[in-house]
Order: sequence, then structure tokens, then C-alpha cells
Amino acid sequence: MLYNPKKTGLLKLVVLLTFLLAAVPSAFAQTQQNKRISVHDPVMTKEGDTYYLFATGRGIAVWSSKDMINWEREKPVFEKAPEWVNNVVPGFRNHIWAPDIAKHNGQYYLYYSVSAFGKNTSAIGVATNTTLNSNDANYKWVDHGIVVQSVPGRDMWNAIDPNLILDEQGQPWLSFGSFWNGLKIVKLKKDLLSVAENPQEWHTVVQRERTDTLDERYAGNGAVEAPFIYKKGNYYYLFASFDYCCRGPKSTYKMVVGRSEKVTGPYVDKEGKKMTQGGGSLLLEGDDNWHGVGHNSVYDFDGQDYLVFHAYDAADEGKPKLRIEKLSWDKKGWPEVTGVSTAARKEK
Repeated sequence: MLYNPKKTGLLKLVVLLTFLLAAVPSAFAQTQQNKRISVHDPVMTKEGDTYYLFATGRGIAVWSSKDMINWEREKPVFEKAPEWVNNVVPGFRNHIWAPDIAKHNGQYYLYYSVSAFGKNTSAIGVATNTTLNSNDANYKWVDHGIVVQSVPGRDMWNAIDPNLILDEQGQPWLSFGSFWNGLKIVKLKKDLLSVAENPQEWHTVVQRERTDTLDERYAGNGAVEAPFIYKKGNYYYLFASFDYCCRGPKSTYKMVVGRSEKVTGPYVDKEGKKMTQGGGSLLLEGDDNWHGVGHNSVYDFDGQDYLVFHAYDAADEGKPKLRIEKLSWDKKGWPEVTGVSTAARKEK
């Protein structure tokens, strides 16, 4: 082939452009990585053109963003813990866990957890606001007190990690729980502020094997927590976190999922095993770059489903960081994380 300087120069240009375009996604991913905020148990919503993120932290940590990449820290929900909290957890220092945010009837409902670590000395409270924009004249969080409370020696469940879901009839339900005898769901009154009565209606939705001889006052094994229910098509999908969080590089957190045609269950995994019998299809687990991943929430923003969760960053001493991934659905209607390697979501 004869040497053609024009063609050779064009070929070099094409090669250079190909290299630059290939580098763009990597550079963008690196930008996202550098801007990841440190959070635990994140949940999100969108008001207008702004995303709001709530997470575990002093007074409930709050962040805002226009693009889900660049986050600005907002004032916490509670400068001081609500007065009732100290009666549930004596000496409580306003470090509030695992909130959940939802909008209903023109009002935002923020559920949150107060607890003594490793014990079911716990309660779920709820506060409301008409707006999340702290510059709005109507911005004001109003606390409504306890929704559900657990007591050591009385209850074999733990009142933390709340998640609100309205069924197809508009009936509100609150799922919650960790360890002990698993995750529960309870029917709420129409005002979303308290448990429905006459009669009360409670269900177990997830349970893992727990050693019978363990002291009932302590969490023990049977590691499961953080329920989140998301309606898609004909099914309610129940996401939960198995194994252990909060251990930095030693965290073994992973996300599992099951589904049901009824909000109260039974929820089953891909193999048909009930989640009340230890079932749950693996959605995502840790890898060499991220230790345990979990405590997820799921949202539809502008027609795209997203998985929001925290993961322990191997490149930063195992600190918990915010991760947001696109969620897609396979031909059988099961969720999968778009763009994440199969090694990171391999089946059990």
C-alpha cells in the first residue's frame, strides 16, 4: 500500500478522537467518585428541580443537589432531638438513624429511627413539612412523636429502618425492622401518623434463622434490616440488606430482593423461596473497590429508576459513601443494576 500523508493524518486524527471519547466516561466516573459524599442509610426525593437526600446523622443529615452529583449540605431536620426521645433512649445524643421521606396529600412525611445500638430499645417517629426548600417561608418541620416502639424483653422485633408504602387502594403501610425475628409491616391510619386500630394488622415479611438460645434482649444473628418496598407493574418488590453494616473494610452488607402481588406478602425470590424462610435473590454485593453495599432505596425520577444506597469505600479506609446507580428490569421483571459488573451482583 502506497504512503498517503493525507490519509495517514486522518487516521491519526480518528485514533486520537477515539482515545479521547473512550476516556470521557472514565473521567466522568472519576469526577463522580471524587464528589461522593459520606452518608449512611440514604433516601431521596425531588421537589421542583432539586433533589433532597436524607441520611443517618446528627438531627438527620440533609443534602440538596440539582444533578445528583454535586451535593450541598443543608441544616439538619432537628437542631435538638424531640423531647419524647429521651424517654425511649435515655441519654440520646440526637444521632438519628435511617430516615424515610415520602410525599402524600401535599405534605412531606419524614419517618426516622432512634435506638440504642445493638438493642431493640428503639422507636420510629414522624415529622411533616409542606416544603423541603429551607428558603421557603412555609418551611417548618413539625414532629408528631412515636409511630412504633420496641421494648427489650417484650418485643422480638426492632423499631428502626422505616419505609412507607401505599398500596393500590391508597392504604398506607409502614415496613421496618432489623435482626431479631425479622422485618415487619404494619397498617397505618389514613393520616400516616399512627398504627391503625380495630384491629391492628401486623405481618412478618422477611426473616432469617436466629439461634433460639440467644438472649432475646440482644440482636444476635439472623442479620437482616432496612426494608424498602417499591411497586413496579403487578408486583411489590421488597429490597432488604443481609449481613453486617458499619464495620468499614470488614462490612459484609449486601442487597437482596423478593416480590409479591400483595403488599403484605408473602415475598418470594427468583427460585420461589419465601423471604420469611431466608429467601432473597442477590441484587448487589461488595467487591474489591467497595466493601459491603446496602441500606438501599429505589425511585423513579423522570422515567428512570434509580437505586440509592451507601457503600464502604475501599479507597478511603472503608468510609460509607453515597452511591446512585440506574436500575433496569430483566425480561422476567426482576431488577438489575445497570452498568455494574456481574461479579458485583453474582448470585449466591
